[in-house]
Amino acid sequence: MVCLLHAHFFLCLVKFQKVQMAKLFTYFLFFLANFLMIPPALSLLLERGFYQKTCPSAEAIVRSTVKTALINDPGAAAALIRLHFHDCFVRGCDASILLDSTPSSQAEKDSMGNKGVQGFQIIDEAKAKIEAQCPNTVSCSDILAFAARDSVTLAGGLYYDVPSGRRDRRVSLIAEVTKNLPDAFFNVTELKENFARKGLSVEEMVTLSGAHSIGDSHCSSFSKRLYSFNKTFAQDPSMDPSYASFLKTKCPRQLSIRTSPDPLVPFDPVTPNQLDNNYYKNLKSSRGLLASDQVLWNSILTRKLVKENVNHPRTWAAKFAAAMVHMGSIDVLTGKQGEIRKDCRVVN
Repeated sequence: MVCLLHAHFFLCLVKFQKVQMAKLFTYFLFFLANFLMIPPALSLLLERGFYQKTCPSAEAIVRSTVKTALINDPGAAAALIRLHFHDCFVRGCDASILLDSTPSSQAEKDSMGNKGVQGFQIIDEAKAKIEAQCPNTVSCSDILAFAARDSVTLAGGLYYDVPSGRRDRRVSLIAEVTKNLPDAFFNVTELKENFARKGLSVEEMVTLSGAHSIGDSHCSSFSKRLYSFNKTFAQDPSMDPSYASFLKTKCPRQLSIRTSPDPLVPFDPVTPNQLDNNYYKNLKSSRGLLASDQVLWNSILTRKLVKENVNHPRTWAAKFAAAMVHMGSIDVLTGKQGEIRKDCRVVN
C-alpha cells in the first residue's frame, strides 16, 4: 500500500495496519489448528509426512482424485467427511467401514446406521493409483483421512496437515455401528456422552457438527419432527414453522417405512456445497434439520458455543481443523498392528 498524499498518510497507515493485523490473526488461528490444539498423545502415534520417503506422491494422488470427484459431484465432499466420521466412531479410524460383508459376517457399511454413506469408489480409485506407484505402503485408513481433509479444503477453503501412519483393521461388524454412532434424535446429554466416549470435548462436538453445513439427509432421519414429534405436539415446536412447511413439501408423510420413497434434503438449502458457519446461523434461526442439530441451540450447555461460531467464522474454521485432526486419531492402529490392505474392501 502506498500513501502519496501526506494529508492522508496517517489514515492510510492505520488502514494498512488493520489489514496486516487481520492477516496475522488468520495465520495465528491456523497455527493453533495445526500445532497447539493437536493432543500431545497424537504425536506419539501418528506423524506428519509419514510417507515422505516411502510414497511421497500419496497425498497428491488422493487430492487429485478427490478434486476430480468433486468436479463431477460437489456432494462428494460431504460424503467423504461423513465416511471418515463414521469410520472413526466405530472401532476407531481404521478403515473398517470400507470392508465388504462376507458370507459369514456382515460388515459396518451394511448397517442402517450407515444408510446413505457414500464415497467408497473414490477411496478405491485413490488406493488403486497409489498401489500402482507404492505397493503395500499406504493404508486405506490414511487415504480416507487425507480424502476427508481434501474435501474440507475444496468445500471450505481450509487446509490442515493430517498426521498419518494408521494401519487397517481386519474386522468390521455390523452390530457395532448403531451403538457407537450418535442418533439423529439424541439430546445434548446423549451427544455429550457419545463424543466423550471417543475422547472428544463438548466444544469439539459442537465444532464438528458444523460439517452439517454441507451434504444432505434422508427424510426418515427427521420426518418425526414434522408429523409425530410427541404426544403433545405433532410438529416439533422448536422448528421454524415456515421451514417445517418447506420440509413437508420435500418429505410427504410416509405411509410405510419399507415401501415409501425416502428423499434427500440438504442440511443447508442456502449453501449446500460450501463448508462454512451457515450451519450455526440456521440453528439460531430454528432451522436445524436434525433434532440433534437443533438441540445445540436449544440447550444452555451449548448455545454459547453456537453463538461464538456464528460470530467468529474464522475461529470456527481453525477449531474445525483441529477437531478433525483429533477425531482422526481415535483408537488408531499403528506400527505392526493391523495391516496395509491391498484392496480397501477386503482383508489381505
